[in-house]
Amino acid sequence: MIDHAHDLESVRGATERLLTAAATMDNAAVTQSSRLPGWSRGHVLAHLSRNADALVNVLRGRPMYPSAEARDADIERDAPRPLDVQLTDLRESAARFQEAGAAPADWSRTVELRNGVTDSASRVPFRRWAEVELHHVDLGIGYELEDLPEEFTEREITFLADRFSGHPEVPATSLADGTRAWSTGRDADLPEVTVAGTPADLLGWLAGRRDGSALTVHGGPLPSLPPL
Repeated sequence: MIDHAHDLESVRGATERLLTAAATMDNAAVTQSSRLPGWSRGHVLAHLSRNADALVNVLRGRPMYPSAEARDADIERDAPRPLDVQLTDLRESAARFQEAGAAPADWSRTVELRNGVTDSASRVPFRRWAEVELHHVDLGIGYELEDLPEEFTEREITFLADRFSGHPEVPATSLADGTRAWSTGRDADLPEVTVAGTPADLLGWLAGRRDGSALTVHGGPLPSLPPL
């Protein structure tokens, strides 16, 4: 059972960590490249702010974004802003998301996200938690995958493994971190490939943040994963 209230508090804590860390930058650092190809740190911060507002739209039954083009244009518009403006926007948009999450609602209802993707409303706070944690890492300011909360890492591995489950282009794959195990890829009686590594390295590979070179693979090459 997903505890949306717990996840909202986790989002709050993750946002505060990000705001505190980002406040150590200066305006020049905001213009420098993030770890995401083609995006500056300003792009990452702008995306986080607009994503918070987009998820408010989702919780209130509106389209997440007017269009893909509008989403991209808003990020490009907001990316060059100075640090203090970025942080104020991120703090205020995060507060709007928390306010929407605190409103009485049927958390079992189905909501629509981007590209026709649907999910339970109860999972929206976790999706926001993932945005904040992973993009904090993407800023490249000292927060690494190894620093993510253990609960988040385990749940995000589970979420991503589920996302690739049944995908015809991903071989049946067993994942293990030495303690826990997951399965992903196309349906099969037995896994075709076994992938093992630390939780951070598994998450990094599944989330497209690491190339998987630190993982141990048996049964074939490391599977190529479709883009998220």
